Amino acid sequence: MTAPLISNVSDTARWVAVYRAWETARPDALFRDPFAERLAGERGKQIVASLPMSRMARNGWPLIARTKVIDDLVLASVVEGCRCVLNLAAGLDTRPYRLPLPKDTMWIEADLPAILEEKARALEGETPVCALERVSVDLADPIGRGAFFDRVAKAQPRVLVVTEGLVLYLDDPVVVSLARDIHARPSFQSWVLDLVSPRVLQDMKRRMAMQLARAPLKFAPPNGVAFFETLGWRARDVKSLFHEAGRFHRLPWFLRPFSFLPAPDPRAPKNDHWSAVVRLERAD
Repeated sequence: MTAPLISNVSDTARWVAVYRAWETARPDALFRDPFAERLAGERGKQIVASLPMSRMARNGWPLIARTKVIDDLVLASVVEGCRCVLNLAAGLDTRPYRLPLPKDTMWIEADLPAILEEKARALEGETPVCALERVSVDLADPIGRGAFFDRVAKAQPRVLVVTEGLVLYLDDPVVVSLARDIHARPSFQSWVLDLVSPRVLQDMKRRMAMQLARAPLKFAPPNGVAFFETLGWRARDVKSLFHEAGRFHRLPWFLRPFSFLPAPDPRAPKNDHWSAVVRLERAD
């Protein structure tokens, strides 16, 4: 029996890197990631080739829009004075190499050792634009995660946490634990994450059941951002990926007219096709 191309959640980073490479090759690219094709590798291309050939899979507009929106929110946070970005489950992200960050920014990548070591090898000889630290940590281990968070919080007075593509793969209690752990450190002032509605989750599970058998999708709260508002956070920015993709001119032609309709309620998206990038701030 052939082993699945996606053997764990870390492999999804190769899939995302393919779309970053595709976007980079466009003359009107929303962002440029000169390292994406190298990081995706042949396995990343094989993963994308194995996906159901919908128009979404062919142009990857949700992931392209997600990347651009998170880029913009990171840069906005830096302009507002944030000088530390804590990227949890960083995978094959390259923002500390490609974003125009101030040199005194501290970027901390946390993930499992294998994926961090792979990225370090692939980017050997490349120079990040700011200070960069990579930390091997099992984010599913609350004790190890807490000790790591304590160290960062002690050293950094104003931290932006980024969890791109992470919470979708976590059980609800784990997300609650993570949200409380982040909130328990006052210097962790804001948090950028992506969310989907239960309807989108079920559609993705149905379309990609084979590809994601070993990296199952789990988290899609029916109350959307309100899930986090009960845990001490408030939603400062809610960016619908569908509407942002329309604004960026990345939607397939037949979907473009729908991007002029209002976005679903981010606090009640249960039966809607809704996915978003959210920037949370401490409610206190």
